[in-house]
Amino acid sequence: MALPNFNDLAAFLAVAREQSFTRAAAKLGVSQSSLSQTIRGLEARLDIRLLTRTTRSVSPTEAGERLLQTLEPHFEEIQGELTALAEMKDRPSGNIRITAGEHPAISVLQPAMQKFLLANPDVHVEIIVDYGLTDIVAERYDAGVRLGAQIARDMIAVRIGPDITMAVVGTPGYLKRYPAPSRPEDLTAHNCINIRLPTLGNLFSWEFEKDGQEIKVRVEGQAVFNNIAMRLSSVLDGIGLAYMPVDQVQGYIDNGRLIRVLEDWSPTFTGYHLYYPNRRHHSLAFSALVEALRYRGPTAAVSPSA
Repeated sequence: MALPNFNDLAAFLAVAREQSFTRAAAKLGVSQSSLSQTIRGLEARLDIRLLTRTTRSVSPTEAGERLLQTLEPHFEEIQGELTALAEMKDRPSGNIRITAGEHPAISVLQPAMQKFLLANPDVHVEIIVDYGLTDIVAERYDAGVRLGAQIARDMIAVRIGPDITMAVVGTPGYLKRYPAPSRPEDLTAHNCINIRLPTLGNLFSWEFEKDGQEIKVRVEGQAVFNNIAMRLSSVLDGIGLAYMPVDQVQGYIDNGRLIRVLEDWSPTFTGYHLYYPNRRHHSLAFSALVEALRYRGPTAAVSPSA
């Protein structure tokens, strides 16, 4: 038995609903004779009568009624999905997955989410904090967020944040016990809160710059962490000195809980970028998110080295 195609079933559904070949033909935009021929062909392939025809009306047979009850909810679901797809062209909707390091996630992405999600109720955003250099294509992310120097050249990169200035900070109590460093090399005599790099697993060398001179210092200390929250908590506890983004410690500097040292050696890196594969077509939701995150402030010429 040859199976009916989608158009045959849609034609039957229209006639059964309208109980009229004339009205069904007008709704489908076909001739009445063509529609009648389609139904006869469907009945022939199924080898069963689906519609009872009289001069005044058309009604489903028992078999036709059974087929109608089976088809109707599925066709309504399909129509709903097609309508939703059409609406996607007009308003943002769908799911967006982003991988980002902890600092850009909390300093750039999170602040933008409230306004963006309230303005786009049909968009769902998933942000995964990952300290490594994730392959966003292999892991099926829509985009990633990293510093500019970490982005592969075959990716599109959109800047989404201001320059990042680093600061070395410690509590007044700690700096009473140990003299404040005047040069980066002095840090080797301090208890420093170290940073574990995610990719190679080694410790991060603190970077400094002054008058074009760049210095990297391998510091030592009792504590090693791979996240901002624990580094911040530890430096506030007076364990030692920490190397932190200024935006994460400025409030504590302002209220006196932390003191900034080596400020004249503080390096500044170009801000974070959203990056994604070079594809021709992006969803309206993704394009809207890119525009919502796009940084429109002054740019800097300094590129990050870590």
